[in-house]
Amino acid sequence: MSEDNKLSPEDMARVEKYLNSGFNRTERKPFRGFILLGGIWLVIAALGWISYEIGKQAGYL
Repeated sequence: MSEDNKLSPEDMARVEKYLNSGFNRTERKPFRGFILLGGIWLVIAALGWISYEIGKQAGYL
């Protein structure tokens, strides 16, 4: 990336002011990986149970 600024100092100051204003910041909850893992596990288990029941009903099991 080039070291030369493509913006004038006035424009760069306006960009910095906007970025530091907090307008584009969103407060977020902390990431909870174990809850995501549990949710994925429940979906996979439910799909497995459904496929088992379909296979049993169709006579494959």
